Amino acid sequence: MSTAADQPEPGADRGGAHGRGSAGAAGDVVGGPDTDPATDDDGRGESSNQRLDRNWQEMLQELRVMQTGIQILTGFLLTLPFQSRFDELDDTQVLVYLCLVCLSALITALVLSSVNLHRVLFGLRVKATLVQHTAVIIRATIALVGLVLAGTAWLIFDLVVGRTAGLVVAGSILLVVLLLWVVYPFALRRRAVRNRAAP
Repeated sequence: MSTAADQPEPGADRGGAHGRGSAGAAGDVVGGPDTDPATDDDGRGESSNQRLDRNWQEMLQELRVMQTGIQILTGFLLTLPFQSRFDELDDTQVLVYLCLVCLSALITALVLSSVNLHRVLFGLRVKATLVQHTAVIIRATIALVGLVLAGTAWLIFDLVVGRTAGLVVAGSILLVVLLLWVVYPFALRRRAVRNRAAP
């Protein structure tokens, strides 16, 4: 995941027309759905391009973490057909298994697509576009990882314990994922923005 994406974009720290042009684009990203416009300036004294470079580096770290997790899940799924009990799977279990493999492959493709985007857009001085689209890729990847986690747990419990247990466990995992990945972060975000806006 390091590749050339870790290198600063040509002209990233230059002023002039490019710097002014990127400021508006940066506002679309930094002042977009992920931050509050009123708290956009956090006192770092960064230019728009420096902020975009930092955002890109932070996104790469997030992608590396997700890539490690999905590699473990994908490796586990790919070894299942070679297990002795795989022949015991009924049609529903086989269908779910194949869907999980497809989702894992899709997640891997999504994670790697951010690097491909960087390679295609490198040198065009459109870092704001790269950061914006990578943020969308990360959100989609996180959602799919939650589905794979719940589906994998369902498959294991369904095979070992029973279908009812599998459904209960999968539903519980989806609920926990929803609380930890959606409800809690947005509640924390709302509180942080409110505290920063308070006099």
